[in-house]
Amino acid sequence: MKVAILKYNAGNVFSVDCALRRLGVEPIVTDNVEQLRRADKVVFPGVGEASSAMAYLRSRHLDELIRSLTQPVIGICIGQQLLCRNSEEGNTECIGVFDKSVKRFSEAPGVKVPEMGWNTIKPLVDNPLLKGIDENSYVYYVHSYYVPVCDDTIAVTDYSLPFSAAMNKDNFYATQFHPEKSGGVGELILKNFLIL
Repeated sequence: MKVAILKYNAGNVFSVDCALRRLGVEPIVTDNVEQLRRADKVVFPGVGEASSAMAYLRSRHLDELIRSLTQPVIGICIGQQLLCRNSEEGNTECIGVFDKSVKRFSEAPGVKVPEMGWNTIKPLVDNPLLKGIDENSYVYYVHSYYVPVCDDTIAVTDYSLPFSAAMNKDNFYATQFHPEKSGGVGELILKNFLIL
């Protein structure tokens, strides 16, 4: 199985690469259009800022490529956000797979922004990405922006309000949390993705 990790100007590629290697997969890290198109699975990870990430993707026509992919694709953290229509971060137009706007958490008493650390998820539907994941399983977050709950939401987390912890539309999957940093729960989610 050929697994490609999309390389762009966002961090966290190394930890995703390590997590997949622990599962017996040797991914390639690439921004080459043909390598990404030929991959059996594509991982779109990231820690970064929306407008600069989208500028990089557009400069290499990777935004168009991502929209055209037909194999299973998973966006992680900012990868989930960039798959949406637009983001409040830098007032950025994004890729548009999920027809939703990304919002920034509001500062409030007892609510620190960014959310950083462990929180629970609640699966909403029976979805193959979440097979074997129990309600209130803990996953790891680092984010200031979130996708509101919508028709594509398959799991929610509550942090001052409920938001999309995981999403799915057709062959596109996404998690706001970092499965590669979420212990056994995250490992199971990555395993589930690899057998989609």
